[in-house]
Amino acid sequence: MKSFLDKDFLLENKTAVELYDSFAKDLPIVDYHCHIESKEIAEDKHFENLTELWLSGDHYKWRLMRACGIDERFITGDAPDKEKFMMWAKAVESAFGNPLYHWTNLELSRYFNINEPLTTENAEEIWDKANELLSSGKLSAKSIMSSSNVEAICTTDDPCDSLVYHEQIKESGFDVKVLPAFRPDNVIDIEKKSFGSYVKKLEDVSGIKIGSIASLKEALISRLDHFASHGCVIADHGTEYIRYVKDSVVSVNDVFEDKLSSPDTVLTEQQIIAYKSHMMMFFAREYAKRRWTMQLHFGCKRNVNSVMLDKAGINCGCDTITGANDFLTPLSGFMDQLNSEGLLPRMIIYSLNPTDNTVIDTLCGCFNDGSIPGKIQHGAAWWFNDNLVGMEDHLRSLCSQSPLPCFVGMLTDSRCFLSYTRHEYFRRIFCNFLGTEIERGRFPYDKRILKDLIQRVCYKNSRDMLFGR
Repeated sequence: MKSFLDKDFLLENKTAVELYDSFAKDLPIVDYHCHIESKEIAEDKHFENLTELWLSGDHYKWRLMRACGIDERFITGDAPDKEKFMMWAKAVESAFGNPLYHWTNLELSRYFNINEPLTTENAEEIWDKANELLSSGKLSAKSIMSSSNVEAICTTDDPCDSLVYHEQIKESGFDVKVLPAFRPDNVIDIEKKSFGSYVKKLEDVSGIKIGSIASLKEALISRLDHFASHGCVIADHGTEYIRYVKDSVVSVNDVFEDKLSSPDTVLTEQQIIAYKSHMMMFFAREYAKRRWTMQLHFGCKRNVNSVMLDKAGINCGCDTITGANDFLTPLSGFMDQLNSEGLLPRMIIYSLNPTDNTVIDTLCGCFNDGSIPGKIQHGAAWWFNDNLVGMEDHLRSLCSQSPLPCFVGMLTDSRCFLSYTRHEYFRRIFCNFLGTEIERGRFPYDKRILKDLIQRVCYKNSRDMLFGR
């Protein structure tokens, strides 16, 4: 029987162990999609205790705690930090088969040298030991990133962001590159009540009076230029499902002006689709001109629990997987129109619904044009799928339909500085996937080919996407 979290954790055969130890273990990390706050990096935030570092913004953990019958007071409420941690230890004991069990104990091992699983029995001892290390200053935001062998990250930033903290990070000489990623969901989601106030904010930041679609685009182009001047080369769009129509009888400018003049206007589905189609095309064309990568995240229905939304706000753990009856028709039409114009940008496509995997993989193959490896590709197993089963299923589908060496690899999608262990987690799963195929006689053991494959997927492809332009 193997010991839990030993040096060969998740590596189930000799070949997998050799691949991980020889080619994957010591690679730098390029985390091209995360939700780390640039302010916390710029200020080199020091964390008061393990709860602040671990639980303060992690809706993955909150969701599990609620499912274990833990009262909201110990999750997002006013309970003392130590009591919240003790309740988290109680939840962890129930997390058999959940990636949070692996991640929690990986993080304790890698950052605190605590090599026993967290339980209710040892929680007090672990709390004291971890907090002692945090109080020493050795685990500040910057020191965690440096010690994790992080080479670069992309934060997620609204078009109105000044990016002043990115400037401060760069000026500080920090050895990790911290780049912004452009996330314009607020200006696309015209159906939301906050749309009008957001446009006013964009107007103030850009210094451009916005009263029409033309002036809206002018303001957005100024923000795209601002982001580009700070090293941005990647954008991200999150939506429940892709909406696109090629030809609409709806005047997009009329829709926009009506919404600005009457913020409470309830738009028809036809009006919403027309506006979103128009703006998504606008952004994609701009990305193509700048040679940026466009990420598309969909298949998630957010805030389905209205009571919890009122109590704890957005990103509190009440989002779920969804799926459109046919996301392929609008998405392929969107891509085909851009391709016809010669303005299809590099794309990474993610669906939160794992049943979409093969559809996405085959769609990507329709639009790769030989210009660069993996120009259009299926993004990493995401959110509810970034676990052992989800990653293995994703890899099987991916390599069945496309060249695995072109895959851009893993990301954390996290708000926690300790989440860099998710790259280790992925690398172990990836090497075990390859090692198992080799041991079964399905792939030859060629060190040269395997070294290139592992290094590209685990590091080089994401690095080249950001810097090899």
